[in-house]
Amino acid sequence: MSVCVTLVSARRAVAPACLWAGWSGWRKACAGGFRLVPSRARSGTRPGAAGKLLRDGEDRKAVICVEGNIASGKTTCLEYFSKTSSIEVLTEPISKWRDVRGHNPLALMYQDPQRWGITLQTYVQLTMLDRHLSAVAAPVRMMERSLFSAKYIFVENLFRSGKMPEVDYAVLSEWFDWITANICIPVDLIVYLQTSPQTCHERLKQRCREEEKVIPLEYLESIHQLYEEWLIRRSSWPVPAPVLVIPADHNLQRMLHQYEENRAKILAASL
Repeated sequence: MSVCVTLVSARRAVAPACLWAGWSGWRKACAGGFRLVPSRARSGTRPGAAGKLLRDGEDRKAVICVEGNIASGKTTCLEYFSKTSSIEVLTEPISKWRDVRGHNPLALMYQDPQRWGITLQTYVQLTMLDRHLSAVAAPVRMMERSLFSAKYIFVENLFRSGKMPEVDYAVLSEWFDWITANICIPVDLIVYLQTSPQTCHERLKQRCREEEKVIPLEYLESIHQLYEEWLIRRSSWPVPAPVLVIPADHNLQRMLHQYEENRAKILAASL
């Protein structure tokens, strides 16, 4: 029986290939480091892995995603936990979003979201998938945001606000649904930095990133609302992992204290 799949590596998407069923065929086709988890998951594989493409060895890594609004304090959180030897931190690939062969789709999206929203979000989806699949040496992978928030928060916000045409939204949704149905993207814990839009807006003005100068308070309020729907009220989209909520309106010293207080809970995700 032949099986047609598209193998997606951390470096690039590989064109669809028809493979003959049987592990010898899969080993040959997945020489780049991927394997197909059998329909009956073996011991040691994560829940939901059965029948999906998975990078070799990654079923042994715990995955923690740090979620929150723009300027909610994710960088501070990641910097704190980056000092832990068992954790490897993967930040959002913002530098890639700012420079795609000389183009800045991030800035273009903020300037004209209806025109450039799908351009940026397609690339965000690709680069976040890359983050999920890239090999790490440490037992725990801690990511800034995730493939899920890219879709459930930022794509959804563009669509709900009327800044993304329905056809663009449909295309991104189909692509996201295929990824999550066919590629194993485990998440063990979501750390939600719950921050008021007003606090985020004040922090934005202080850090002065060029692309963020055009972000109004209303945009941050919309993002906050979507996060609350998803992770607190759980009224919109599936939540892929337990959620640890950390109030994040406080100053730096208070936040560092909170991270220390929650350290054991966060590291427990790797057990």
